[in-house]
Amino acid sequence: MDEATRKEYYELLKFESVGADPLKLRDCAQCAAWLKAWLERLGFKGELLMPDVKDGKAAPPILLAELPGAEGAPTALVYGHYDVQPPDPLDEWETPPFEPTEKDGRVYCRGAQDDKGQTFAFLCGMRDYLSGLAEGAPRPTVKVVLEGQEESGSAALSEMAPGLRRRLAADVLLVCDTHAAPGLRPAIIAGLRGVSHFTMRLTGADRDLHSGEYGGIAPNAAQAMAELVASLHNPDGSIAVFGFSDGIEAPEHEERRLAEAFAPTEEAMAAEIGCPPSGGQLGKTIAQRNSFEPTIEVNGIHSGYGGPGSKTVIPREAVAKISMRLVPGQTPRRAFDAVRTHLEAHVPRGMKLSIEDYTPGAGGFRLPLSSPLFRLAADTLTAMDERGPAFVWCGASIPVVSALRDASGAAPLLVGWGQAEDRIHSPNESYSLAQFDKAREWGGRIFAALCQR
Repeated sequence: MDEATRKEYYELLKFESVGADPLKLRDCAQCAAWLKAWLERLGFKGELLMPDVKDGKAAPPILLAELPGAEGAPTALVYGHYDVQPPDPLDEWETPPFEPTEKDGRVYCRGAQDDKGQTFAFLCGMRDYLSGLAEGAPRPTVKVVLEGQEESGSAALSEMAPGLRRRLAADVLLVCDTHAAPGLRPAIIAGLRGVSHFTMRLTGADRDLHSGEYGGIAPNAAQAMAELVASLHNPDGSIAVFGFSDGIEAPEHEERRLAEAFAPTEEAMAAEIGCPPSGGQLGKTIAQRNSFEPTIEVNGIHSGYGGPGSKTVIPREAVAKISMRLVPGQTPRRAFDAVRTHLEAHVPRGMKLSIEDYTPGAGGFRLPLSSPLFRLAADTLTAMDERGPAFVWCGASIPVVSALRDASGAAPLLVGWGQAEDRIHSPNESYSLAQFDKAREWGGRIFAALCQR
């Protein structure tokens, strides 16, 4: 990485652009303005779009920029996000979370990889391509959309996208917000799961109660929540919610074959996550469980007393955060309705259930392996790495990709350079200089390849 690029990268990382935190709205706006100025120095015309205020809350701005190209040349839409996850828990960071620190060839900072680092490296590759064009050489039209809400659902951009069809219209949608295969082997993401999430709350008594005076009489919200959450799955790990899996589209034989070929072993996954990979349904492989099966996950449960020592109470209330990863054939609303119906039917005695903060998110999708765009990307990546690309059906989600695909009419191409050791969403997130250079090289090569089609 050259020093000028390192300086820009570090400047970008220092913005505390936690899009989900209303107190960081100013940081998000400053980050978006920095990116707008950076693109405008390349000749782009940029605009910051301000989403409508919802429920008294303002959302971070959306950056939309365009650089017109030659008539008849393809149009590429680049998507990325400048928001980052909260840095908590702060006491587990070995370096300040918003002070980029380079150590052993890696840059440690929140957003170093997800997604400031990946997107910025890709944009640097685009800059390399544009600056290297001979005078008069045809270039593609390039559109860039960068948002500040991806980590919390992309609500504003998803809502605005249909009204921006003309401005977003493109031939290909380029996203650098995913992982490479182990050993930094290139990977083309052939599918993503969708995601929805909500909060559920159980309430019983009108206050926390003395566990001696009222034990055996009053319902316990913490115990009730444990029972309700446990009811979502069968003993073999399969989902117990009636209707939740209706309509799921099974993968094709070739999709299953490639997913299994590039999936990690049980041993490798255990080493990666620090425990046996025992989640999901018994008898199904890692590739099946992560690539082609939906999930219902408990993201957190909060109830009663958790401080030092003991406080012998019966909690009056319990809260659980729930997310659902969805696969093609499921819709967010239908899946949520099935879960809500199940929960309402299994509320423990004496408890009142409320559902809050439902975020529909987006459904999952899979892309055809026969796509000419995939062949172009595979050839380009093979020129970068003789091993050629792996094809991956990713268990994660980028909810707005489906909305952008529908609004722009563009074919999505998701190629990223993340690795497990980057620790995204965790303390001590990092991105290696080698990964940055790969993402930058990919950015330059794919633009050159698109213009040679």
